[in-house]
Amino acid sequence: MDDITRLAATLGEQLQRLGAQVSTAESCTGGGIAEAITRIAGSSAWFEAGYVTYSNAQKTRQLAVPEELFGSVGAVSEEVVRAMAQGAQRGSGARFAVAVSGVAGPGGGTPLKPVGTVWLCWAVGAQSIARCEHFAGDRDAVRRQTVKAALEGLLELCQAEMPKQG
Repeated sequence: MDDITRLAATLGEQLQRLGAQVSTAESCTGGGIAEAITRIAGSSAWFEAGYVTYSNAQKTRQLAVPEELFGSVGAVSEEVVRAMAQGAQRGSGARFAVAVSGVAGPGGGTPLKPVGTVWLCWAVGAQSIARCEHFAGDRDAVRRQTVKAALEGLLELCQAEMPKQG
């Protein structure tokens, strides 16, 4: 079992303990996070929905990302991934969500947002945490690292929500 499958399986166990579901809102990973999650047998008990919103128009249409953000901060930004995560929660009813938007390459990078720049946002309830990563490697490597980071962040959120043993 590879690292990503192991992370997805552990995430499923944690979500089941919490009685919670997760949804994904993906751009640069093209559904890779949802694919990793649904590799796990029984994931229908804890995976609610996956949104692959590659274009800005679909980010607005499916996830209610304010259109003006694309002109002011760009699709690869904290503001956009926060809005994507909230939109995934709202649209699916899931307690947890993860959203990603980045420049996987080989083209599309700029001096301010070079290839490998990825914004991620994890949300639980009304709270969210966003972080910018700079991953190295080719398109496949950037996407794989993004999927892994997304799952790791969801696991951290789940662990923080677990009742304390005492």
